Amino acid sequence: MPSILTIAFDADDTLWHSESIFEETHGRLRALLAPWVEAEALDRTLLDTEGRNLKTFGYGVKGFTLSMIETAIDLTQGRIPAADIRTILDLGKAMMDHPVELLDGVVETLDALAPEAEAGRIRLMVVTKGDLFHQESKVARSGLAERFERIEIVAEKDEATYRRILQRSGTAPEDFLMIGNSMRSDILPVLDLGGRAVHIPYRITWAHEAVSRPDIAPPGFHTLETIRDVPGLVAKLAG
Repeated sequence: MPSILTIAFDADDTLWHSESIFEETHGRLRALLAPWVEAEALDRTLLDTEGRNLKTFGYGVKGFTLSMIETAIDLTQGRIPAADIRTILDLGKAMMDHPVELLDGVVETLDALAPEAEAGRIRLMVVTKGDLFHQESKVARSGLAERFERIEIVAEKDEATYRRILQRSGTAPEDFLMIGNSMRSDILPVLDLGGRAVHIPYRITWAHEAVSRPDIAPPGFHTLETIRDVPGLVAKLAG
């Protein structure tokens, strides 16, 4: 029997907007701390603080909020008023409660793939990293959950994590296609496992996700301008 292609979608900035919300909040933090520090120094310190805190807080809004607070305390030598700390906390809560805004073409793409999934010729899943509570909430509020056979929420996207996902789902690497916006998290580890990957760039890339674009080419790797092009690529791969 022919093998079944498992298609995994990243969530943040592939199915719905995420980094733009961080960008907007970052701008509000700049405005709040403008009396204390210049924007360039704030940006540099916040990025360094986030990097240090990843191993403690992991990815997501909660870790970002704590890093904003730590940055504000450090840059003001502890003189920042409690009311401003409250404002930063409120910024974080607003991010947690922000509506889930699907990217253009997501619904149409999943509609186009649905008949193939229903016929058992492909399998659809989500592989996303971050805070479990928040990611589960976004999946539920997106209205997309029932379109996927599996939803995997992980702490990190590396080769070992993808290997475990493939083992749990009974998928061979050559039958796995990962679609996402991050070369570091969605593309390179999957290719290293012998799987296939599709890069769909988002307009913003978080500095900690940025990597130099490697010199890689099909058949394992593909770049698309929009998620709307996914069904056409899947048809070619299946053919």
